[in-house]
Amino acid sequence: MRRLVYFVATTLDGFIAGPDGADPTGPNGFWPISEDYVQHLVAEYPETLPVQARQALSVTAPGTHFDTVLEGRRSYEIGLSAGITNAFPHLRHLVFSRTMTECPDPSVELVAEDPAVTVRELKQQEGKDIWLLGGAELARSLHTEIDALVLKVAPLTIGDGIPLFSRDAAFDPRTWALSDHTVLKSGALFLTYTRSDA
Repeated sequence: MRRLVYFVATTLDGFIAGPDGADPTGPNGFWPISEDYVQHLVAEYPETLPVQARQALSVTAPGTHFDTVLEGRRSYEIGLSAGITNAFPHLRHLVFSRTMTECPDPSVELVAEDPAVTVRELKQQEGKDIWLLGGAELARSLHTEIDALVLKVAPLTIGDGIPLFSRDAAFDPRTWALSDHTVLKSGALFLTYTRSDA
């Protein structure tokens, strides 16, 4: 069965973006992007690079982990504000929103249904794992459906911002087993956890 994997960058203090929710890796971003971090993504997770990065780095590898990406409206709109209607045309791309009525890109699937129901259906289909890109509100609504976490931990603290599972997430303890880890010279970590309480 396919798994839902929350593959996300986080600070040491558990934030995926600053308080304004803007792209922390954008032109005015604060996120450190080291050369070894990019090299690791290219080597291990090429499908998670947005199309512009894939083109700039001459990445053509389809990847081995994911063939589907899920994101919420706010995360999707970050790309739209930069003029990008589909950052992941090499993946099946679903955007969850109850307020968007149409998508500017016909290759992006707009979903207004319950994300958990949709994910359960996706898990029953053939294919690679499903990448939960974010944001925090979508991750909150899918907390019980997440089978694995891949945390790209930056050597950075910011004190406040958007947490992994949004500020209004319900108290719902889950336990995870560390199944893989990579430590880069830059100080960035890739930590893979699988659900141990399933």
